[in-house]
Amino acid sequence: MLIAFSVHEFAHAWTAWRFGDDTAYREGRVTLNPMAHLDWIGMLFLILAGFGWAKPVPVRRSRFKNPRLMSIIVTAAGPISNLLLAFLFLLLINVLDVFHVFDHATNDFLINLGDFINYWLSINLALFLFNLIPVPPLDGYRIVEEFLPIRIRIRIQEMGQWITFGFLLIIFIPPLRDSTIGPLMNLRWPIVDGMNRILNLIF
Repeated sequence: MLIAFSVHEFAHAWTAWRFGDDTAYREGRVTLNPMAHLDWIGMLFLILAGFGWAKPVPVRRSRFKNPRLMSIIVTAAGPISNLLLAFLFLLLINVLDVFHVFDHATNDFLINLGDFINYWLSINLALFLFNLIPVPPLDGYRIVEEFLPIRIRIRIQEMGQWITFGFLLIIFIPPLRDSTIGPLMNLRWPIVDGMNRILNLIF
């Protein structure tokens, strides 16, 4: 989780910095050090409830040459980084397998490796999919927001706290979560199947 969260926030910060906004850079957020990105309340929720968050990256879109396009790219960089983490790890495992690194591994090691791979894929793909939900304050909403009329944006901002509260209720009430977010999270494994098909073509 520390790696997944840190890379996600680093991707936001680095992309914004490269596009001309040094706000996150000056706050020390263009780093993979987890301590720069941790939100202690978010981590507490993660431990107690299985749902948490990292410290949001500050972005000043007014500093971008093309605010709408660059804001979308900066926002999308976070979820895409988790998708890439999942794929690159599978790629690494396949490369190691080609070089017969695991030929003499013990059964216990292979079982533990399999568990680690499942956690790695599950966590990173969950962050990828979850953050694309178009509900404030998630990345998905920040992308959709760029296409909304100003009056609708203002209305959503006025109702933001209630929308976020309702979304948290959905997350923490199992029947609601299972019927709404659950199907979205189930997409993790078709994505893994797609990645494996790509890797099978390569190897």
